[in-house]
Order: sequence, then C-alpha cells, then structure tokens
Amino acid sequence: MAAAVDSPMEVVQALPEEAAPEAAGLSCLVNLPGEVLEYILCCGSLTATDVSRVASTCRRLRELCQSSGKVWKEQFRVRWPSLMKHYSPTDYVNWLEEYKVRQKAGLEARKIVASFSKRFFSEHVPCNGFSDIENLEGPEIFFEDELVCILNMEGRKALTWKYYAKKILYYLRQQKILNNLKAFLQHSDDYESYLEGAVFIDQYCNPLSEISLGDIQAQIGSIVELVRKSLRGINSRHPSLAFKAGESSMVMEIELQSQVLDAMNYVLYDQLKFKGNRMDYYNALNLYMHQVLIRRTGIPISMSLLYMTIARQLGVPLEPVNFPSHFLLRWCQGAEGANLDIFDYIYIDAFGKGRQLTVKECEYLIGQHVTAALYGVVNVKKVLQRMVGNLLSLGKREGIDQSYQLLRDSLDLYLAMYPDQVQLLLLQARLYFHLGIWPEKSFCLVLKVLDILQHIQTLDPGQHGAVGYLVQHTLEHIERKKEDVGVEVKLRSHEKHRDVCYSIGLIMKHKRYGYNCVIYGWDPTCMMGHEWIRNMNVHSLPHGHHQPFYNVLVEDGSCRYAAQENLEYNVEPQEISHPDVGRYFSEFTGTHYIPNAELELRYPEDLESVYETVQNIYSAKKENAE
Repeated sequence: MAAAVDSPMEVVQALPEEAAPEAAGLSCLVNLPGEVLEYILCCGSLTATDVSRVASTCRRLRELCQSSGKVWKEQFRVRWPSLMKHYSPTDYVNWLEEYKVRQKAGLEARKIVASFSKRFFSEHVPCNGFSDIENLEGPEIFFEDELVCILNMEGRKALTWKYYAKKILYYLRQQKILNNLKAFLQHSDDYESYLEGAVFIDQYCNPLSEISLGDIQAQIGSIVELVRKSLRGINSRHPSLAFKAGESSMVMEIELQSQVLDAMNYVLYDQLKFKGNRMDYYNALNLYMHQVLIRRTGIPISMSLLYMTIARQLGVPLEPVNFPSHFLLRWCQGAEGANLDIFDYIYIDAFGKGRQLTVKECEYLIGQHVTAALYGVVNVKKVLQRMVGNLLSLGKREGIDQSYQLLRDSLDLYLAMYPDQVQLLLLQARLYFHLGIWPEKSFCLVLKVLDILQHIQTLDPGQHGAVGYLVQHTLEHIERKKEDVGVEVKLRSHEKHRDVCYSIGLIMKHKRYGYNCVIYGWDPTCMMGHEWIRNMNVHSLPHGHHQPFYNVLVEDGSCRYAAQENLEYNVEPQEISHPDVGRYFSEFTGTHYIPNAELELRYPEDLESVYETVQNIYSAKKENAE
C-alpha cells in the first residue's frame, strides 16, 4: 500500500523554506500554461504524497490539484483502475476524499486478512468469522477491490493471504447475490426473468468469476444478429428483422415463426456448433450460463433457456416445459385465446439440436407415458428450482471436493427459494456437523445447527428421531470443545519421532498410485481408528500401521493420509494445485513449500529439515548428472 496522504496544511508546515515558488526554478513551472501543468501532474510518475506536496507550494498549483479535479482523478485511476467503472462521467466526485476512503478500506481489509490464519487455522471459517468485514465502514466495493488486488499478487508468495482473501471475497459476493436473488423472486414473471434467474445461480456458484447479466445478454445478442443475418437469406422481408434490441414484439404467423426457428437451428447447431453434452452430462459447468456460451454445450434445461431467450428476441413466444428427465420448450400451433390442449403444441428439444416433437414422440424420448399436467408451462421459480435441484444432485455426488462447496451452495440456493423444505434442512444440519465448521471461542454455528433442528421439529414432528440424534451429537461436540487442549507441537528431535523421515512442505510422489502431493502434517504412527485401518488394508503393508503417516494435499484436490513406505521424494517438484495449499503454506520456492506461521508453530523443527533435505537431493542429482 502507498503511504497515507498528507493533508495540505501538514505538508506546508513540513516544507523547508526552499520550497517557495521562487526557489529551485518553481517560478518557471507555475508560469507554464494550465493544460501543460495538468499534463505534467497527471503523467503517472507522481505519488499521492508528491501531489499533496506540490499542491501546498502555491495557490496556482493548489487550484490545479483541487480535490475534484483531473489530477486526483488520475491518481485514483492509476492506483485502482478497476473501480472507475463505478463512476459516471457526469457525477461530481471528490477524488481526494475517494482516494483516502479507498486507501483506508484497503488497510482495514489487509489487517483482517492477516488475522484470519491465526484465528481459523484449525477450523473452517465459522458463520461469525466474517463479522469484522460486515461491520467495516465505507463502500463494500472498496473492500472487494482490495481483496481482488491481493488475489492478483504476482508470484508464488503470499499464499496464505490469497487463501483467506479468496474466502472473504467468496462470502461477500455470495451474500450480495443471495439477497438479490431473494428480491428477484418477489418479481412478476416475464420471459427475460428466466435468463436473469439462471445468471443469479451462475453467479452464486461462481462468485469469484466476473459474470454479469449484461455480458451474457450481449453474447446472446450477438447470436441473435447472426440468426437475423441467416433469416434475411430466407425471407428478406421477415418482420423480426425490424425488431429493435430490447423490444418485446411477437411474430403472429406460424409460418414466419417457423422460419425463425429454422434460422436459429442453422446458426446454433450448424454454424456455431452448439450441442447437448452427452459425453460429460453430469458436470456442473453444463448448468452455468456463462459456461454454456463459452463451451457451447449444456444439458436440456440450460440449452432450452438459451434457445428460448433467442427465440423470444426474434418474436417466437416459446415457453418452458418442466418435462420429467428432459426439459423441453413448447411452441403453440393453435389460435390465440382458443381453448388449447397439449396436442395444440409442438415440443422443442434444444438439447437435441432443436428437434420438434409431438406428444407421442416426447413420451418415446423418456420411455414412459406422462400425464397432461407435465406438458404445462412453468414459472421462473420452478425453472430455477429444477436447475438448483440438478446442482444439488451433483453436489451429493462430489467425491474429491471434501469441502462439499457445490452441495453447500446449492442447499443455500434451494432454501432461499423454499425455506421450509424439511429434508434439505436436515441435510444442511448434517453437512454442518460433518464438515465440523465449529468456532473455538463461540458457538455461533452450533446454535445455527440447533436452530435448524428446532425449525425442522416444528415443521415435521415426525422427524423427531433424526432431529434428536443430531441434537445429541451437537451437544456432545460442545462438551468436547470445552475439553480441547492447546496447540500440539511436534519436535523432530524427540525420541518418539526418530522414524519420521519427511518434513512438512516437501513435494512427494506416491509409489503405488503415482500422484504428486505436499506434506502438511505427520504422525509417528497411524492415528486413524481400527475401522479405517481395516478398510484401507493398512495391515497388508510391510510395516503396517506402526510407521509414520503423513497428511498430504494431493494435486487432484483431495486430502489423504499416506504411509511413509508409500511415499518418495519427487526429484522434479512442481506446484500442487490444491485449494487448501494457502491454508498451510505461505510460499512455493520452486523446490518446496514454506509453512506459514501457524503451521511452523506446530512443526518448529521441520523447516530446517526441509532445507537440508532439498539440498541433499539436488546435490545428489547434480553428482549423478556429472
């Protein structure tokens, strides 16, 4: 961070007599035309302190450096360019004051980020862990911008800062998106709302990505223009060619609507190569609209939303159908206002390249007969419910991601729409308990779990058994936390640790499975229970469970507990792409990781051992090469 901005009066008092305008050639400077002076002061090489000092030398320069002028605006722009999009050219802005507020927010944000490792090293960040950020004064965009600046630090250093900055930014953005979604759900339905709702889901599950409704609309708008170009070749007088962007118009004749759909199918599936993702169907990316546009693939519901949005902009009023196992669109063939039934519609499979289906063909598609009610149109909330339900199913299937982030996000979204879903509330309570997101000094989250359980009991007394089980285990956890001891320090020099060969921070390779990993903890013998030892077949190892075991972060994103005899040094070390690396390490040197202060506190003698090990490895490697 740059030095704090001095006030003009403080600078004047601190200036030596030589700083007067007539000294050191300054009189020549102030006699230059105002535009030239302004250009010099905005050249980019002056710091905020420089500008403050210049402004304190004489009236002419003070007027040029006025707080709302170009000089301070340029200082702000150069320092924080990404924030300029939040200001309108017509707004009056006190740029000097904005600079001070932004700088103060940055210092406060960094102070909080720096405190997180010490406070939450041994646990997930609890629900009250972000209260410091929530209670800060000043625009939230300034805090977010500072967190982004930390994430964008170059090099392999400050890994712990980046780890917690990412968590804080994730939380702040998700809270904002969730509040916006709840407000959105109160609105009346219209066709544009379907896309907007889908974008909210996309943003909530990807809060660190720059996703906006405007950008997605612009990308879809580009596709619409390509369809118009194709349509012009079919019918140069087609009425949709005259529709203006954002205009809600409809083509009345079925034949003209059919021409639009033909042009759409050509552009989407033949020209742009969009297709249903049959090869990787159960991938969450298929449900995120920005990814559907980037990868040009999706599943029935996301492809249908894209197809419907384009068709609506070209005057074809397609409607969403919550068909079982395969989301569809319907296209009315009957007269407006007539008493229509399901046979008066053609059903469109956007996943299947815009194929048009009859009722009978829809049943063939899923291999079963369905009632007429399932051919009906559904509102925005029902469509979002199905999208989130798909994400929820994928979240339950997560194997590698031990944080269950997708499951947590989809539960949050579902309960925002349907807060009284008993089974999901139970699942959320179990998930909190499983993840162990417990605070050390307060029981905020414990109380949250108990609140959830009490709410479930009120909604459905029949869940008494499941609720009682979770309440019992939650209360038992509180008692265990009261008995917890302090930080356990492991010294390599201790006699019981004499067999430990490897140190935290070393990049290792698993002999049997070949994965790369980094050690972040060790035990002199296996500390897991008998059931785990039996299930993992540890007794089949030559040294069994009476050998050191290591906690490792694996390159595939998993955390594992590996026996010493199964690990070996990786003579060609590389960074381990694991989301929790920053939780334990502050830097990657190119050969090993350096533990952060909290991990080093627990293994105080390991760092020296790492240096010695790495030196020995590369000395041996060099000798072999010679």
